[in-house]
Formats: sequence, C-alpha cells, structure tokens
Amino acid sequence: MATTGGTITGLLLTALAGYGLYEYLPAQYNPFAPLSPNDPPTMITRYKLRHLASDQTACMAVLRQAGEQGMIQFREQSSTEGNCPLDSPVRVLRFGDVQLSSSFLASCPLALSSAMYVHQRAAPIAQQIFGSPLTRIEHVGSYACRNIYHREQARRSEHATADALDVSGFRFANGQRITVHKGWNESGARGEVMRALFNQSCNFYGNSLGPNYNAAHADHFHLGMRGFGLCR
Repeated sequence: MATTGGTITGLLLTALAGYGLYEYLPAQYNPFAPLSPNDPPTMITRYKLRHLASDQTACMAVLRQAGEQGMIQFREQSSTEGNCPLDSPVRVLRFGDVQLSSSFLASCPLALSSAMYVHQRAAPIAQQIFGSPLTRIEHVGSYACRNIYHREQARRSEHATADALDVSGFRFANGQRITVHKGWNESGARGEVMRALFNQSCNFYGNSLGPNYNAAHADHFHLGMRGFGLCR
C-alpha cells in the first residue's frame, strides 16, 4: 500500500512540475498561452488556429490584434442567412503593404491564418528568393455558395463558409508578375519563389492544394481551413 501511495505521489509531483514548466515555454510551444499573430507555425500554433474556428470572440480578438500591428486591414461584416449562412465574416482589404487584386469575404480563421502567412512567410520569402518585395496577391475568390467542384451530390465546399481563398498569382516591386499556371513549372527564381510560396502556406492552413493535387488546381492555390496540414 505504501508503494502505491508513493507512486501516486510521485506521479502527481511530476505532473505539477511539468505544468509549471509551461510558464517558461515560448508561446508557440505552450498550449496554455493565448495565440499571438506573431507566433511561428508550430503544431501548437496550428492547433490554436484550428480551435479558434469554434470561438468567434477569441478569434476576432486575435484578428484585431493583427490589425493593430498592421498585418491586415479588414472590415467586420454582419452575419448572413440563406443557403450558405456566414457567422460574423470580415472583408479583407489588404495585408499590410501587400495589396489584393480585390477585397474578399472571409471567416475570421481564414483572415487570421492568411495574415500570419503573408506577414511571416510570403513577404519574407519573396524578398529572400526573388530579391524584390511582394506587393500584390491576385486571387479568384473566396466565398461562393456551392458544393465541391459544383457537383450536385457533393458536400458543401469550404468556399460556402468563406473558409478558403483561391490564389492565382503574385506581383512584385520589380514589376514582375508570376501566375500559378505559368510559374509553377518555371525554372530559376520565378519557379522557385512560386513553389516556396505554396509550400510555406501549408504551415498556416488546414489544407493547401496546388497544381500537383489535380488538374482543377493547375492555375491556383486553394488555401482552406478544413483538415490539419494537408499539403499537395
């Protein structure tokens, strides 16, 4: 009996010590620390992003923080009803210094993940590989009340809940424009930066689908919130 009691006491002390260590972990590795828009995309960060999908209030608090830091400009929109209702979506206007081909409607998690991706990875990658700042992201839409691939019997697309953005190309300060359709298989810096931009998106979205996924994605990156790290 004494041995059993000692084992239980030891386990409790170990658990308490482990819990105390969380206080000293960097936020991106601490599951108890609130998410910051500057947290690098560790597994813990991605878990927190996923969790925000079920906590609109918490998600908006972090998104507003990103806005205050200049990572994103957006307008809050009213919830919508109908066949594809939206719960408090936002209209994304730009990501800091990076403009958009047009504003787009997004769920809070999509807007936040996109701001983190552009700020932490896309803009730095453009400068590092291409030697020129990223100035504009071109896209072909986010919200659309439809099923996957427009099939009548299929489940609803992520676009039906404004949880996905289809990116078609990028513009840079040196005047160059690279589209997914033509740039994906290019050699040299143009192809390298395009593939790096896609690969790094996988760290921030539930799924990133590109030209290697299927023919339907030959001309765009589908960046969506469902799943956990699907990258093809």
